[in-house]
Amino acid sequence: MSEQTTMKVAALQYSFGNDREENVGKIEAGIRAAAAAGANVVLPPELFEGPYFPAIEHEAFFALAHPLDGHPTIDRIRFLAKELGVAVPVSFFERAGQAYYNSVAMVGPAGDVLGLYRKSHIPDGPGYEEKYYFRPGNTGFQVWLTPWGRIGVGICWDQWFPEAARAMVLMGADVLFYPTAIGSEPEDPGLETKEPWQRAMIGHAVCNGAPVVAANRVGREERQEFYGHSFICDSLGEKLRELGKGEEGIIDAEIDLELVRRRRAAFGFFRDRRPELYDVVCTADGQASNVVEAKK
Repeated sequence: MSEQTTMKVAALQYSFGNDREENVGKIEAGIRAAAAAGANVVLPPELFEGPYFPAIEHEAFFALAHPLDGHPTIDRIRFLAKELGVAVPVSFFERAGQAYYNSVAMVGPAGDVLGLYRKSHIPDGPGYEEKYYFRPGNTGFQVWLTPWGRIGVGICWDQWFPEAARAMVLMGADVLFYPTAIGSEPEDPGLETKEPWQRAMIGHAVCNGAPVVAANRVGREERQEFYGHSFICDSLGEKLRELGKGEEGIIDAEIDLELVRRRRAAFGFFRDRRPELYDVVCTADGQASNVVEAKK
């Protein structure tokens, strides 16, 4: 597959209720509209089939999980992707035997599933009780080759970790995609995370020379209000498009991949890396073997 020079990306931002058919219909309509505007890769939000159920711990929600093979929503989007010739990272609640994961099925423009990514970093806190439901992912980070370039996909909490973004770009990702469900903090109403949320991903874009696409949900769900602000930024961190708080809709932008690759090489971040010095990053407590105590 030859390298392309441009990739048009799109992000969808909607509210989701209890009617699964209505929710999936919104996403299908959004994919169709984005494709009509020329998008090649269309990103829906995280766990879009219904409300963000990990807000609370309740055993009944395990019934929402489904295996990848024969998943009704993924199959619908596969047919749509093939019809429209687009790629879609599809977020879903996966059951694999007796294990449960927060996963993305990467649907390609031929309607095939290019691969599976299971969320690596699982949050656990008021309003985001994901450790009750999901095992930490065991797929490692994934990068997929599409007809327009290579893409990496992290899922929500993954977007706060610089190691995840760096790993995907080292694996060849041209553009990073993050399906997301983030909003207010039920136990700390005064904490507004929208700005740091965007800054974290913009930092990944700059430090890795890779544009970022983030798709969030909107609307009030029980004790939380999801604030939206889905955005697309370029490899210098400039926001190209952004949706507002509470706004439903679609944003898109055309990425000049030739410029992205040239600029990444010119900045020298990957030329000047010193992986032999980074052992400490691979420890849990910072106690690397090469840490030397300064003499007094």
